Amino acid sequence: MDMIKVSANSRTSAVAGAIAGVIREHKRAEVQAIGAGAVNQAVKALVLATSYLKNDGIEVACVPEFVDVEIEDKVRTAIKLVIEPRVLPSA
Repeated sequence: MDMIKVSANSRTSAVAGAIAGVIREHKRAEVQAIGAGAVNQAVKALVLATSYLKNDGIEVACVPEFVDVEIEDKVRTAIKLVIEPRVLPSA
């Protein structure tokens, strides 16, 4: 499974479609964003993907994490969103 990398210029609907597709196929998606604009696009895409998946009867949960990423010999801090189907407690 590949990491979905989001930039400030990423189309929200395209990222949302990628998230939903990866969740359907692999039951887990990881989204990475560096910078405020990219994180904004990633979170908006997550909200949209949640509605796409809800139409298929899949509810998801997201756990955000900090990760260090090396870009051009420099270490940058990224936000990684780990998205998985939500397990609902039995009644």
